[in-house]
Amino acid sequence: MSIVEKEHIIDLVGVSKQYDGTEVLKEINLYIRKKEFITLLGPSGCGKTTTLRLIGGFETPSAGKILFNGVDVSDVPPYKRKVNTVFQRYALFTHLNVYENIAFGLRLQKLPKDEIDRRVNEMLSLVGLRGYAKRSSEALSGGQQQRVAIARALVNRPEVLLLDEPLGALDLKLRKEMQLELKNMQQQLGITFVYVTHDQEEALTMSDTIVVMNEGRIQQIGKPTDIYNEPENAFVADFIGDSNILQGEMVKDRLVFFDGRNFDCVDSDFGEDVPVDVVVRPEDIKIVEPKSGMLEGVVKSVIFKGVHYEMVIETAGFSYRVHSTSMHPAGAQVGLTILPDDIHIMMKGANA
Repeated sequence: MSIVEKEHIIDLVGVSKQYDGTEVLKEINLYIRKKEFITLLGPSGCGKTTTLRLIGGFETPSAGKILFNGVDVSDVPPYKRKVNTVFQRYALFTHLNVYENIAFGLRLQKLPKDEIDRRVNEMLSLVGLRGYAKRSSEALSGGQQQRVAIARALVNRPEVLLLDEPLGALDLKLRKEMQLELKNMQQQLGITFVYVTHDQEEALTMSDTIVVMNEGRIQQIGKPTDIYNEPENAFVADFIGDSNILQGEMVKDRLVFFDGRNFDCVDSDFGEDVPVDVVVRPEDIKIVEPKSGMLEGVVKSVIFKGVHYEMVIETAGFSYRVHSTSMHPAGAQVGLTILPDDIHIMMKGANA
């Protein structure tokens, strides 16, 4: 079954949230499909964690409603929702070993001992901690503690797992490893993950769907490739990866003017002689011989990024950020070429 065919498990309908008269969420409309890995992405203070807390039942909406499998749960407390949460601070019980941390919720349910044992061992295997059952939770590394927190949440078999920046405390290498492991867990278990992060790469790596948020509003919803390649406004273009954003004018369908000349593009239906924003990704600009390019410029700075060089190249009308595997030294005269498929047009000041 493809994602587009899956049923909704959660619907947020016109949801707003106020704290002390300040509106932090503004008429959010969002649906989440069963078995989907969906990421709420945005800068600090954008409303993503508040949205997660509303879904989890830790907060109630000031307006609107939250549906779970079509039933309004806006006033239903967390323990009555088939949802579990993993926070950045794992909040393990330090007086309990790994096994007992994972078994805690099952013991509260008073399940039979053999059922608890079977399910805990299943989770230990899933999160790669076989052999750690008797280990003190205080003796674990950060990555191991995170795995225990995930196992403790999943052992209760929630229909939805909420994850609030759970990798934020890990070092870069471990964080990248855990991104792939979390995605594999979600696919293996076939449950819905709702993930909160401010890390664009993390969202692009893990998600089926990304919800980009800013200032309490949803800016764009889409697959990672759509969010990256077809941003709907300047905020999304700038927040998701590096972007060159220029002021331009749509001359006519498939022809746009910026940086002193006309460029062929693939966009249409903007009208004629209409002010627009033009987005060009740094990796989509080709450096050529000065006289062979559509534009001529001077390299102002060069930084080695490991996989590529990042150069700032100044033309008559704009300073472009350019990524290339070929280094051109500061002061070099170069030409720049931008192909039609690599030019993205947005309405001026567009806001989702």
